[in-house]
Amino acid sequence: MIANPTIFALATAQGRAGVAVFRISGPEARQVVKTLCKPDDMPKPREASLRKIHNPKTGELVDRVLVLWFEAPHSFTGEDVVEIHAHGGRAIANALTECLKTLPNFRMAEPGEFTRHAFENGKLDLTEAEAIADLVNAETDAQRRQALRQLNGALGKLYEDWRARLIKALAYLEASIDFADEDLPQDVAEKQLSDLGVLAADIAQHLDDRHRGERLRDGFSIAILGPPNAGKSSLLNILAKRDAAIVSSIAGTTRDVIEVHLDLGGYPVTLADTAGLRDSGDAIEGEGIRRALKRAEQADLKLLVFDGEKWPALDEATKKLAAENALTVVNKADLVNAKSGDRDCLFISAKTGEGVQALLDRLIDEIDLRFADTGQPPLTRARHRAALEECAGHLQRALAATESELRAEDVRLAMRALGRITGRADVEDLLDIIFRDFCIGK
Repeated sequence: MIANPTIFALATAQGRAGVAVFRISGPEARQVVKTLCKPDDMPKPREASLRKIHNPKTGELVDRVLVLWFEAPHSFTGEDVVEIHAHGGRAIANALTECLKTLPNFRMAEPGEFTRHAFENGKLDLTEAEAIADLVNAETDAQRRQALRQLNGALGKLYEDWRARLIKALAYLEASIDFADEDLPQDVAEKQLSDLGVLAADIAQHLDDRHRGERLRDGFSIAILGPPNAGKSSLLNILAKRDAAIVSSIAGTTRDVIEVHLDLGGYPVTLADTAGLRDSGDAIEGEGIRRALKRAEQADLKLLVFDGEKWPALDEATKKLAAENALTVVNKADLVNAKSGDRDCLFISAKTGEGVQALLDRLIDEIDLRFADTGQPPLTRARHRAALEECAGHLQRALAATESELRAEDVRLAMRALGRITGRADVEDLLDIIFRDFCIGK
């Protein structure tokens, strides 16, 4: 491994494109201009300069490019950074890669290494670094907005504010221990207990969010359930706007869970068609029904689809799944004479399209309700939740402690747990895990 290397990577996607951007960061970044470019004088910082790049071994012209230089510490990574904007052909990208490999103390970047350098050089905290990965992977507007809010520091600022409150409380608690014989205010310890109680309540409220941030990152799960031939697969296809599932009049056609991914109102949704619910002696169909029931348990929302030809009779096996997170849908509305029911009963026809838009609007309303903005930035990762739960546990012990020394130690441990979220304490063992899922060039 090269000590303090200069790293480089193609920061744009592989393949043919209008432009290919190479990013170079590290102590020898300027050597790219000095060795490969003509003219070889450094461009002004943050100004694009048209240059020619030549192969350092053969002198052959590789490409005419735009070069940008970001002088440390005023760059994304906090180091000297050079960007090369070349033409986007695969052959040019390969040739530039080979040119950069020839430079001493240069190597190709690992996934997420640029962002890791930015964190290590104090340009980002860990929540902001994770937000970059979320922003790159965002597929819907809601995911993009959440990632941008976190990248702008909303989550990190909240946790650092809480950590500052813990530092203040710990300072006063330790002062009351170390200078017990001094003339300190009588209410120092009581005041800190009160402040810690308020903070514990704030953290508990933050944790009680129904996992909305994590769900937004991973996608909202909707399971379509019901008896055979109720039209579940037809409903999946009309919502997906393609033939994702086989539709047949033969009962038991769907035997496994079929998933499609949708963007509903800007939210990422995974829609799952499942096997028809009934007593079956067929081992394979029985396994499909078991998987359907398991998916029902895991789903954020259940669509219970009933056969309109049998209305108002409702399938008993499906009725058992009715709960707070379930919507009742009566399909084949074109065959139903008297359409009545409460707000949670929607009549549709997957054949004619009747009622489908009303169903879509209702689904978006239900998702909006679950992702409603509470004012605070949401938790977005299981890592954050685990650290906050640990912090909350230490705070509860601190509030219950009868000895000042034990209370101070629990406050110190709570502070460290918070610090691990933003990268302020004990994070070295987390860095490889956090950054390994980034794409190359970030």
